[in-house]
Amino acid sequence: MADQPRKTLGALDSPHILQLKELIQAQSRETVADWCITYAETHLLPIYEKRCPGDGRPRHALSAARDWLKGLVKFPYVKDVILNGANAAARERGNDPAAQAAARAVAQAASSIHVPSHSLGVALYGAAAVAYDRLGIKACPEEYDRVSGEVCADMASALREAASGNETGPS
Repeated sequence: MADQPRKTLGALDSPHILQLKELIQAQSRETVADWCITYAETHLLPIYEKRCPGDGRPRHALSAARDWLKGLVKFPYVKDVILNGANAAARERGNDPAAQAAARAVAQAASSIHVPSHSLGVALYGAAAVAYDRLGIKACPEEYDRVSGEVCADMASALREAASGNETGPS
């Protein structure tokens, strides 16, 4: 691994990401957004909160995105919370790659309410968050690739569980 850890792990043309992309494209926007938010809440937000206790900005971004899905808030409000909350938290965590990647993954999850392709950002940043949390920043590339594949497989499994059999159309 280079001196500076990568911000994301995995590649858009990797088999794991391509499989995930295919699953995403077969779902409705609402399903993709709900899945992203739920995945981030259960798998990625805990990494951030463990490393940055008391910083509620990433959690607030997910909550605001859920509120938008329920029709309780307007998108400009959510966008502000994402940009000035979760993304700001990520920028401030340059000394902790796991926390930074987790905050970025959460911001991507919240952004999926607007553009479903942000869900791929959840996978790429999420893989980095999990890998750096588990392995630190000095592991070999093969170990990071293994964890990235595990994260993508886990996300694909979670999406299959979240998807309903009567989707109205692709995202």
